[in-house]
Amino acid sequence: MSTLDAALGRHLDGSRRLLLVAGVLVAVELLLLGVYFAVSSRTVLAPRYVLYPLVWIDVAVLAVLAVDRPRATGRRRLVALAVGVAYFLVVASLDGTVGLGTEMAVFRVLPLSPGWGPALLYDGAVVRLALLPFKVIGYAALAYLVYALVADVAGSGVVGGAVGLLSCVSCTLPLAAALVSGLVGGTVGLTATGTWSYDLSTLAFVVSVALLAWRPTVGSGLLSRFR
Repeated sequence: MSTLDAALGRHLDGSRRLLLVAGVLVAVELLLLGVYFAVSSRTVLAPRYVLYPLVWIDVAVLAVLAVDRPRATGRRRLVALAVGVAYFLVVASLDGTVGLGTEMAVFRVLPLSPGWGPALLYDGAVVRLALLPFKVIGYAALAYLVYALVADVAGSGVVGGAVGLLSCVSCTLPLAAALVSGLVGGTVGLTATGTWSYDLSTLAFVVSVALLAWRPTVGSGLLSRFR
């Protein structure tokens, strides 16, 4: 068997594994949705808002499985790990997932629909948390992909990381709008509370994962010249 045949075989095996995992995820999620709405009095007003968190979770899981484990060791691995952790904290803090506490000593668990919940809200003396499953899983996946990318190709996480910041729901959309407004010298009326905020955030998240997981070769090639 040639090297090409072996590589093709590994690719097909990996694709079949991803399809199997995707099928299992979708089946489990549909089951959970069915059970939740069967026992809950809640009604669905906008189906896409029920499905978007599941898109985040599925894309996050499949992307992490699709990426090869980083082979970096020693200092390079520690640097990549630090970048990944910092990335997660920045995105989570911009979105309000993690913040400074206000000493209110509040702890609540909200039984929201699968993906949105169960949501954990905590506000203490040191830290404030608003943990929605799809955000935690999505941001953790982005952070891992940034870590893997930095570990494998020094500096190539810039493009994917910059786009990944757009996946923040609560405040990065107005931040991006302010940036665009400053660049063009006009006024951009885009806010995160708008009708399409979660649509745009989900699109940005999927694009971010695609850039970080599949890594455009043009950027990597250009960066390799400076290594």
